[in-house]
Order: sequence, then C-alpha cells, then structure tokens
Amino acid sequence: MSTNFSLNKHHIEVDNVVRNARPPVLYQEAILFEDEAAISGSGALIVRSGEKTGRSPLDKRVVRHPDSENDIWWGPVNVEIDEHTFHINRERAIDYINTRDKVYVVDGYAGWDEDQRLKVRIICTRPYHALFMWNMLIRPTDEQLKTFGDPDFVIYNAGQFPANRHTAYMTSKTTIDLSFEEREAVILGTEYAGEMKKGVFTVMNYLMPKKDVLSMHCSANEGDDEDVSLFFGLSGTGKTTLSADPRRKLIGDDEHCWTDKGIFNMEGGCYAKAINLSAEKEPEIYAAIKYGTVLENVIYDKRTHQVDFTDVSITQNTRASYPIEYIPNAKIPCVGDHPQNIILLTADAFGVLPPVSKLTPDQAMYHFISGYTAKVAGTEMGVTEPQATFSACFGAAFMVWHPSKYAELLAQKMQEHGSTAWLVNTGWTGGPFGVGNRIPLEYTRAIIDAIHDGSLAQVHFFNDPFFGLEVPFACPNVPDNILNPRNTWLDPLDYDDQALKLARLFNDNFEKYKDGSSEAIINAGPKVK
Repeated sequence: MSTNFSLNKHHIEVDNVVRNARPPVLYQEAILFEDEAAISGSGALIVRSGEKTGRSPLDKRVVRHPDSENDIWWGPVNVEIDEHTFHINRERAIDYINTRDKVYVVDGYAGWDEDQRLKVRIICTRPYHALFMWNMLIRPTDEQLKTFGDPDFVIYNAGQFPANRHTAYMTSKTTIDLSFEEREAVILGTEYAGEMKKGVFTVMNYLMPKKDVLSMHCSANEGDDEDVSLFFGLSGTGKTTLSADPRRKLIGDDEHCWTDKGIFNMEGGCYAKAINLSAEKEPEIYAAIKYGTVLENVIYDKRTHQVDFTDVSITQNTRASYPIEYIPNAKIPCVGDHPQNIILLTADAFGVLPPVSKLTPDQAMYHFISGYTAKVAGTEMGVTEPQATFSACFGAAFMVWHPSKYAELLAQKMQEHGSTAWLVNTGWTGGPFGVGNRIPLEYTRAIIDAIHDGSLAQVHFFNDPFFGLEVPFACPNVPDNILNPRNTWLDPLDYDDQALKLARLFNDNFEKYKDGSSEAIINAGPKVK
C-alpha cells in the first residue's frame, strides 16, 4: 500500500492518496467513514450502495469519435455523447474528488493472459469501492506494482456526486460515460460498485475484437482432461449453478476472452448474487462469504451480525464480491485450452424448447445473437404469463460492436478448434409456467455430464420441426419421454400453438439484427409457415 502516491497527472491534487490498500486497511477505513458499514458474523464487510442498488443501463453514454464511430453499434445500448460533454463530466468528477480529504486508488489487471491484459486504474472516494475492485481486478504483486507505469484505462468514480441533468445528453442525475479514445470512464450519480466492473468489461468488449479476440459474457470450467466448457445464460438460467461443479475446476464465473491460445478470465474475483444464498444449495459461494468479501445491501441481525440472505427489503439484487481463490476448486491462473463445448442456457417458461439440443455453427450464431430466456409470472409487477426476454450475446448491455461481430468470431473459433454448441433448456416441460413443471436440476446436471463425457454426442438425433434443432432420442440418466417436449404436453396441438408463438417471437426479435447478419445466420432461425 502506498500513501504518498501522486495523482497530479490526472489533475487530482489530494495529498492523502491510498494506493492498493489491503483488506485490513480498507475494513478499518470503511468502518470509520462509511455510513452503515458493518462486519458480518462470518467476517465479510457489509456495505450499502446508496440509492442505486443495481446498474443504470439507460444512463450509459459512449463518446462518438471519428476513430471509433464506425465500429460501434449505436442505439439504446450505446447512446452517444460528444467529447465536450465527456470533458465536462470528467471535470465535474475530478472537482468532486479534489474536495475529499482522502482518495483511494486501485491499480490492477483485466485479463489473466499477459499478452492481452489491460492495466486498469480505479480512482474512488469510498473504501468499499476500493475493496470491491481489489477483489474484482487481478491483483498485482508488489514487484509488479513498482513497475506498473501508466494505466491503459482509468475510471474516475465520483458516484456520490450527481451529474447535472441540464448538461447536453444527460437525462438524469446519473451517468456512466466512456471514451474509447482517451480510455477513460466517468461515473456520476450512482454508488453501485458493479458499474466499475462492467465499465472495464465494456472496454474489453471494444478492444478485444479489434485483435480477433472474442470477449464473452459467460462462465467457464475445466475437467480433469483439461477439457473446457463455456456457459452462456441470462439471470435465472443456472449459469452460476451449473458451472460451479465440484468435479471440475472453475476458470471464472462471468467474463472471458477466447484467443488463438485458448481462453482466459478477465477478472480476479467473482460477483455472485446473494439472494436466498444457503450452504445447502450453493456451498462454495456460501463458504466464500468471509473476511475480505464485500456484501452489498444485505440485512443482518444487529445483535449477532448474522446475515439474512432471504431478506430483500433493500433490494433483490443483493451481491457478494470476493477473490476467485475463495472458491476451493478455482484454477489459478485462470486460463484454459480452447473450449470443447459451448453451452447456451435458457429457462424457457413457454415449455416449448427441448431440455437439450445440438446446434449447427449457424444455429449457434443465431441463438447466441438472440440470447433468449423467459420471465415468469410473479417475478415482476404486471407479468401474468411467460414473457420472452432477449439479450444479444447473453449480455447486450455490455456489447459495443454489432452482435454479429461477436457471433462471427464465435463461429470462426468453433470451426477452427472443433467446438460443439448445445442449447440447454433449464425451464419448463409438460406445459408453460403454471401448467407444466420445471425441469428437475438432477436431469439438467445429467445432461451437462453427458455433454462433458462425450456420450451425448454419440446418440441418435431427430429434427425439431419448428426450430430446426437436433434433439437426442436418449440421454444417460434422463427419462426419454421428456427429451421431446411435444410428448410431455396433454394436448400436442396446444404444444404446436405455443411453439408457433415462441418461434414468431424469435423471428420478430431478430428483425433488428438482420442488417448486420449473413443469410446463413438469418436462415438458422425458426421456420414459421
């Protein structure tokens, strides 16, 4: 830790700069200076993120610049601002930081591959934010810190200070602004720590494809034979649960890149949902809630400091941030060979998609771009029946290029390295939500096991008439009757109606991607007569 580090090159003149403080120091600072900070009964640091308890995707802005404007997928995900406005907001952040008595700096790396890694500098005013990014970045050794030099990317986190809503391009008091040319980000009006993590991810999502490296929002694990699997999936599909397999090594839980050497994790830590966390359901994550871990927005007993993970009175988005080495079977360094299996997860609440199907390369691109899952009744106000949710590349909020750029890189690398793509439905069978039943987790685990041991690739398949998917007739330890979803419905004609409805939703969603997609990708979608 350095306490005489200068930030003058960033126009920050605060004398007391704490650089790369270890958890004991940041715990002490948080307890002294953070509102409502506490230490849990298991040793984790409990903090509040203020008014914002989740990301603010509608407030993300990207500088439109001649050097990058033709690369960027402009629209609701990447909303433009000009350089002048970016400089106004950066100066507003710097002015606020200069009013503080103490500033925290975290210098670390994004990416375990030393040939591709990014040197990242976080400048913030809350000890909680410093500890969060100490966990999430790859932590340099003391020797590496001495020769760290100038960073490749800087985040000015002045989240306690609002944006001026009367400034051009601003629509609220919150803004997260990125400049790819200056390799800087500015945060105003939100203290949610996840904005820093996803700011780094967004920059990597821009830089990596320029070098033919595929950046991915996925988890990854490795078997005893060094066989790697990638798991893509939106919230509620089982991405974290299925990749956290005690019989396989965890490479990472959220952000990865695929190079000509293999894959690498971008992060040095994990950021897990804490809602309903228990030792029985997720023992590895539960055991990671200990000294050094940051717990956001949880409720705890004021007498014992035991956390009630079922209490969502602050937010349902309670979170835990911890170093990846807190997971016992984590693979350090977090790198792996080229993946043998690409697993796209969906929780289909319409009860239409089969529990597992094999995808052609074109289908893999189509479903990767679509990023489908479904909300169920009761999860949100006004949701009374299943609603389709599509998020391009299973992480549209962080994509910079057109989704087809990432999909084509995925197909290219799959072809070069012989990877097989699978669509695994962890949702409903026998009917939609409210009629059918959730596919038992034991069957989904058996499907994943059959993918990993190669046995599923050896069975016979039939072609699904609506989606063109290759569906297995059999899978070890899974009842044959559930593999064909039409056979599980009381009335097969009702299934046909529902399948047609979902197929049309897929096609309607894909309309906005047609301009940037090849005919082969477009034709890999559902066939609706």
